[in-house]
Amino acid sequence: MHDIEQQIRYCATASGPRVAYATVGQGPGLLVPPAWIGHIELLWQEPLVRAFYVPLARHRTVVRYDKPGCGLSDPSPDPPSLETDLEVLETVADHLGLDRFDLLGLSMGAPTSIAFAVRHPDRVGRLVLYGGFANGQELGPPGPRAATMDLIRAHWGLGSKVLADMLIPDADADRRIRFARLQRESASPEVACQMLAQCYLLQVDDQLDQVTSPTLVIHRRKDRAVPYRLGRELAARIPNAGLVSLEGRAHFPYHGEVDPIVRAILEFLDAPPPRSLPGRLTARQLEVAALVAEGLTNRQIAERLGIEERSAEGHVERIRQRLGFSSRTQIAAWWVHSTTSGTS
Repeated sequence: MHDIEQQIRYCATASGPRVAYATVGQGPGLLVPPAWIGHIELLWQEPLVRAFYVPLARHRTVVRYDKPGCGLSDPSPDPPSLETDLEVLETVADHLGLDRFDLLGLSMGAPTSIAFAVRHPDRVGRLVLYGGFANGQELGPPGPRAATMDLIRAHWGLGSKVLADMLIPDADADRRIRFARLQRESASPEVACQMLAQCYLLQVDDQLDQVTSPTLVIHRRKDRAVPYRLGRELAARIPNAGLVSLEGRAHFPYHGEVDPIVRAILEFLDAPPPRSLPGRLTARQLEVAALVAEGLTNRQIAERLGIEERSAEGHVERIRQRLGFSSRTQIAAWWVHSTTSGTS
């Protein structure tokens, strides 16, 4: 691929584990605490993820990292906690020499971002919360929560698929399979259970009125993982926070409609929004366009995505029609330009 590439490095926390972090882009720092278990290297290989982050990276140095016990980071001797999350976030920022930066709190990263902004108001410029919440107890009844963790412990393969169905419900079967596999490659079942248990115990609702950083809350109205009312509550209780409500059920921002989320973030950060983003294609079309840019044939695209060759051919044709192009070369050039400049 010819798009912007991330650089992965390590830093050591005071409590011991080395944390893997990735930087991409240029400009002031935009730190993104982990939204869930993850793997910064494997996740970056997903075209949908790059289509979300690359436009942001044209105006900010985007910093992502794996939590201890996940992805490329070292295991942690202790279960995850909010205090540990705050220590890791501060360690990464200090290691990069960032005295002041913006925070993008996605999902489980939202409580961490809120607590850090309250504890270090002098270091946080602007705060963006997407799919976030302030009290994990409100994410669902205790019974289903316990059943999910029991399933993960007993059968991580099936448990990862159940989580994929909840987190990216509108994705096709192949993408849900890949996401389930990514979760299994990112963390052990025990770490996944620890993270889920922590998620349900996170509580920063008593700190919301202490946030002084300019804040934007973005939430999809039919989010299946974190109910919309929890995002709306963040916007209502954080002083002068703005709220952007969007349609859709997908929990993570790089699934579903990407364009309006990126535009809202860039506008809030006072960065000029691109004229057009790759998000105007469907998720599957974005993946196919990325593979066309790699030089793959329809047969190779079909093999990579686990679909029929005629389906791959149909996707390429619909991409060509939607973008008004006449050749695969134009599709490839469009993808490269979109993911390096954010414009088209």
